[in-house]
Amino acid sequence: MGGLPGTGKTTLARLLAARIGAVHLRVDTIEQAIVRSGLAQHPVGPVGYVVGYALAEEHLRQGLTVIAESVNPLSVTRDAWRATAVGAGVPVLDVEVVCSDPAEHRLRVTSRSVDIPDLPLPNWQQVVDREYEPWDRERVVVDTAGQEPHESLAALLARLRSH
Repeated sequence: MGGLPGTGKTTLARLLAARIGAVHLRVDTIEQAIVRSGLAQHPVGPVGYVVGYALAEEHLRQGLTVIAESVNPLSVTRDAWRATAVGAGVPVLDVEVVCSDPAEHRLRVTSRSVDIPDLPLPNWQQVVDREYEPWDRERVVVDTAGQEPHESLAALLARLRSH
């Protein structure tokens, strides 16, 4: 599950994981743990994603469903998540979370509070300027603009049932 900061992907991933009994892997959590260890400083580079791929594969091989949640901004990271699932012998579905209302998206980014101690949150300009490649593959797109989290979850679940 990918998308720019402030689109609602963490909220949606948590709700989905609770609903379907999945493991929620959040790259922000992994990256901040690496920073707390003293091994790196933000930005940590690809290490958070690489750790995420390893954890996801381990959980998938145990028969668990995994929701891997990150900005997932590049084709190379999207390919790596897909390869992780394929390597574990399980189906994979890409989900992109967007907020199509720029004013609402900006408000979310500028008014949210950190839920991981010491995790630096991007400001609006950093979100706008962030490298984020267009998706070049089939995916489920969930637009959270104008919706409560439970409405976005219902929309996502409906789309998941059709795949």
